[in-house]
Amino acid sequence: MKRKNGTGSILAAALVLLLSACGTGGPSGGSPAASEKAVTATGTAEGSGALETKDITLIGVRDAQISSQQIIADKLGYFKEAGLNVTSKLIESGPDIGPMVSGGSAPVSIQTNFMDIILKSNGIGVKIVAPLAQIAGTQAVVGAKDLDLKSAKDLEGKTIGIPNGADVKIAIDNMGKELGVDVSKIKFVNLAPSDAVVALQNGDIDAMACWEPFITKATQAGGKFLFSGTKSELPEKKGDVNWMSVHTTMQVTDAYLQKNPNTVKAVLGALKKATDYINTNRDEAIKILAPELHLTEGELKEIMNRNVYSMEAGDTYVNGSNGPAVGAYLKSVGNIKTVPEPASYHDLSLLQAVDASLVKSQFK
Repeated sequence: MKRKNGTGSILAAALVLLLSACGTGGPSGGSPAASEKAVTATGTAEGSGALETKDITLIGVRDAQISSQQIIADKLGYFKEAGLNVTSKLIESGPDIGPMVSGGSAPVSIQTNFMDIILKSNGIGVKIVAPLAQIAGTQAVVGAKDLDLKSAKDLEGKTIGIPNGADVKIAIDNMGKELGVDVSKIKFVNLAPSDAVVALQNGDIDAMACWEPFITKATQAGGKFLFSGTKSELPEKKGDVNWMSVHTTMQVTDAYLQKNPNTVKAVLGALKKATDYINTNRDEAIKILAPELHLTEGELKEIMNRNVYSMEAGDTYVNGSNGPAVGAYLKSVGNIKTVPEPASYHDLSLLQAVDASLVKSQFK
């Protein structure tokens, strides 16, 4: 199966090929150029509340981490209530969205902020207009059913199946720093998530590291949940942790944002209603989402409980998933050459207009 919500080496390679073919130029990092600074929603709305266009294609992923709010807003008519005619398109592989954005076929999309860091570092004009969910809880490590750990340090010398360039490695590295585990002594083997689930069941690996729904599938098959970016069941560390932060985001191209600020604002309003619905009517939301995501209600409930569905741009979002550590990691695995300034790929002015209480922190 294809990787759904990661932004690893597949996306980076695809972007390099696409950028070479298109001859796309522009700054690769640092502060945005003057022309980029001018592309802000508040600077283009000019006080008019009329929708610039009602017809939108919103590209997302058939994934509970990425497009839950998108599906709910579509199925419950929130987009229509906002005066929009939205074609909600769900693709199977999240990394495919990056080349679509850079190629011009996905001016409005939902993926992760890691994708936007990669896009911006390659000179693509894109702005995140809102976070949608903290999904680090779905980036996790599952041990084999017979794995016996007296402490996290016992992971040294063990074999973990993990896709090359997988973002969950951030959580593994931070776990190692906090608990004194020498991560360099862990043997990592390149395995796709579906293959890792089988290898874990067969006893060919000691643990697997990836994302949902494969984490839930592995635990349902007898695997032991060890830790994620936000939770730990390791012997000496149980409960909440802060080993990784990555968020689902809605992003639009600079050109689209400049021409259609009121339309983008309307989409955000619909997604805000969907977010509230998911958090206050979880069981009903699961019934709507399960057939769309091709999961059982039981699987989806477990997966969604690992996510935090919130459009709040607070410290966790601003300083966590867009912080120096994330940029350093993406650079270390070859996904980017330079780390862009977060302010250069964000414009939260329309989110603030929808609900000022959601923007609690600002990019400096």
